[in-house]
Amino acid sequence: MDEITVTILLLGDEKVGKTTFLSRISGGSGSLDGSTPITILRDIDQPFIFELRNRRYKYRLEFHDTSSPENWQLLRPDLVLICYDISQRWSLVNMQRVWIKEVHSTFANDTLPVIVVGLKRDLRSEADPNGIIYPQEGYKVSQEMRADKYIECSAVTGELLKLAFEEICQTAAQTAEEIGGQSEGGCTVS
Repeated sequence: MDEITVTILLLGDEKVGKTTFLSRISGGSGSLDGSTPITILRDIDQPFIFELRNRRYKYRLEFHDTSSPENWQLLRPDLVLICYDISQRWSLVNMQRVWIKEVHSTFANDTLPVIVVGLKRDLRSEADPNGIIYPQEGYKVSQEMRADKYIECSAVTGELLKLAFEEICQTAAQTAEEIGGQSEGGCTVS
């Protein structure tokens, strides 16, 4: 069985939940429902490796979190996840003003798939009408950024985590195919 390595880079502000997200999915499919305790990964253990199989291939997904690599710009990712904290409007703004520009200026690759990941879904609060970011707004911003997909989840509670991880894995696998991992018609919601 052929093994295909896919490099996945997580970008986003500090404390948006990238490490907790990776820590939760590192527990395997049994931990995606949020019922098991999270063991936080250490930055020095990067890349975080996940292995998947389908009928034809074995995939080695190498996740790199920007919390640690000093020279993340030297990576040549096959897929970029731009992450933001659903409960913090500033992280959504920085995603638009900083991170998508970093992707375009650093990688200058029109075929590089980009997924926007809204993290900390469990912290979305109706109590703060100015700070709340509804899924429709996250999706709209993702469209404006010309991202390929928009997904939301909570690593703490497991809400939508399995679906989010499946979408990431599906896109990662597609990057190794001739058609690539980009969506055909723009941003899709998962």
